[in-house]
Amino acid sequence: MASSLDAHLESQCGNDPLKRQVGTTIRNLATAAVKLRNKITAGGEGLGQAKGGTNAGGDVQKELDVVADKIFMEAAEASPLAFFGSEEQDDAVLLKPDAGLAMAIDPLDGSSNIETDVTIGTIFSILPVEEEHRADPSKVFRQKGSRQLGAGFFVYGPQLLLVMSMGNGTHVFIFSPGFGGFVELNASIAIADKANEFAINASNYRHWDQPIRSYIDDLLAGSEGPRERDFNMRWVGSLVADCYRILLRGGIFLYPGDGRKNYAKGRLRLVYEANPVAFCVENAGGRATDGTTPILDIEPEGLHDRTPLVFGSGREVERVARYIADPSALAERSPLFGKRSLFRA
Repeated sequence: MASSLDAHLESQCGNDPLKRQVGTTIRNLATAAVKLRNKITAGGEGLGQAKGGTNAGGDVQKELDVVADKIFMEAAEASPLAFFGSEEQDDAVLLKPDAGLAMAIDPLDGSSNIETDVTIGTIFSILPVEEEHRADPSKVFRQKGSRQLGAGFFVYGPQLLLVMSMGNGTHVFIFSPGFGGFVELNASIAIADKANEFAINASNYRHWDQPIRSYIDDLLAGSEGPRERDFNMRWVGSLVADCYRILLRGGIFLYPGDGRKNYAKGRLRLVYEANPVAFCVENAGGRATDGTTPILDIEPEGLHDRTPLVFGSGREVERVARYIADPSALAERSPLFGKRSLFRA
């Protein structure tokens, strides 16, 4: 019989007081995710309609964004959290001053997909709170992602899934209505080292820096190009959906910075999108960078910082870094089908 989420958290947390607080928080998030899933499946008009406002990042808020933020705020208030930071709120909220944890969250990832009934999700990151953070709360969400105590995401698709890590592997749980909770679907997921699929918004090709264009050109050239094999492109426009597919099948995801106004660092948020995804990916044997620097080594300047993001199969992520670090190796080649040995499969 598959292990339950409760049993898994008990085994992960043991008698460690801080880990047990992480476990309590994840349980509360799981309960909140079921509430949001029920709201989504109940449907009704208006969930994908704009509320008329924007969130902290300047994105238009949908009705379901606001609903999700309220549901997870309630879960945070019931958890041992000192600070709560949400994409939908300008500033972090002080909850329990003496608690040992802080949580950053994207309550509803992929909200542009609501109206078209495409997969959406919730992404969360749990960090320790130390005395320096109580003295200066602005520092609590400026911790590197490597300091995360737990992270993960919920996927609201044909099934409700939880992908999570507490630093000891990455595990997948599925919500079972018959059981009344989450049960383990994959005990310890491992990303395939060799990629055959890539995810990128190709409509932005003209805005990318040359190394990213060259990398994608070589993938598109397939068996006739320098990689000497064919690749498939996938792009859902929902970070949780693209990440879960890569966890299962391998591949690479890219959201680079580009030449558009306000896109120099891409559009993804470091603290509550890139960091938790990177934590789960790296604990599954993959890699995650901003193109060259490991995501988990970057020190955020604030809760809503943005970052370019490249993650997935380790060898492929490393290859992207070589394209960026050594652009001279790309010289004197045809735009799409020029072969060179440096970047072969």
